[in-house]
Amino acid sequence: MKKYFYFSAAALCLTLLMFFLGGCCGKVNSNQGKESKMGITKSFFGKTETGQAVDLYTLSNSKGMTVKITNYGGIVTSLTAPDKKGNFNDVVLGFDTLEKYLAGHPYFGAIVGRYGNRIAKGRFTLNGVEYKLATNNGENHLHGGINGFDKVVWQSEEIHKKNEVGLRLHYLSKDGEEGYPGNLSVVVIYTLTGNNELKIDYEAETDKATPVNLTHHSYFNLEGEDPGGSGGSNGILGHLLTIHADRFTPVDNGLIPTGELKNVQDTPMDFLTPRAIGERISLVEGGYDHNYVLNNWDGSLKLAASVSEPVSGRIMEVWTTEPGLQFYSGNFLDGTITGKSGKKYEKHYGFCLETQHFPDSPNKPNFPSTILEPGKKYTHTTVYRFR
Repeated sequence: MKKYFYFSAAALCLTLLMFFLGGCCGKVNSNQGKESKMGITKSFFGKTETGQAVDLYTLSNSKGMTVKITNYGGIVTSLTAPDKKGNFNDVVLGFDTLEKYLAGHPYFGAIVGRYGNRIAKGRFTLNGVEYKLATNNGENHLHGGINGFDKVVWQSEEIHKKNEVGLRLHYLSKDGEEGYPGNLSVVVIYTLTGNNELKIDYEAETDKATPVNLTHHSYFNLEGEDPGGSGGSNGILGHLLTIHADRFTPVDNGLIPTGELKNVQDTPMDFLTPRAIGERISLVEGGYDHNYVLNNWDGSLKLAASVSEPVSGRIMEVWTTEPGLQFYSGNFLDGTITGKSGKKYEKHYGFCLETQHFPDSPNKPNFPSTILEPGKKYTHTTVYRFR
């Protein structure tokens, strides 16, 4: 009886010890499996029609957020953000292959320049000289012209820091490109922080006075691209939008500003408090494609807009040092483009919030100037923050 008791007690102790160790080991392995690391990976994305090699960079942070960027056009091809349950899903429109970008697209995720938005009739006068730009939007010049910054291969360099990773892109836009004066050296730095922020820093220098207005052109849908995720099928009309702007710039039939700065009060342009994008869109001819005059602009980084999507619970904030914000509700999407998840991008499937100086500023003396002079440096910062 004594021997049996001693054996049973020893067996029980051994069993408890194994259970304890096993539980601890299992817990550690489980946590390790869920951990993400801050880093960058680089992969071959294809070649342009002229044989230039194009790369795709995947930036990851420790919370699980990823951003994929190609050095062709500086395009953000994918951006994952968490929903209210902590599940990550791709929230930008675009393609899986370089070939589809080369075939043409409405500036999905691209760097836009030398001048974002429109310049009337593709003309402006600077220092007594009239410059004629490439026209690619009816009689107007749009987003840098026929071969803007969205269609060139940028030089790229990885950036590694303690709590952020980044990609530095450089492009030299030569004197006369698309009709612009001056050799313009441009640097754009994408940074993914540990706080689920995509930060974009812009820099430019020139050897001759020239207009400069750089921006980023992602189409967002906070439901998510993946149909197996938290949504991705209902477009953006139910998204709740806030824009911190008391005024906007009305436009003519060609979407060129009239020069007026109009109050948003008592108009469908009013997003000073959260409103569904689709609530009054039928009252805006053609849909939203307007520049907002951000409140209290002084060149410092300020909150310009925020968007929330009720189903997924995702929230995106837009911070910028720029004086304007173009809100575009995807009016020209028409179902002819099929995106990454096999979804046809119908009208109002994605929205853009493009931080910028005002459209047609070179022809509007009352707008903040977009002229960069030799010896001066163009800089601005925009942050897309997800929570």
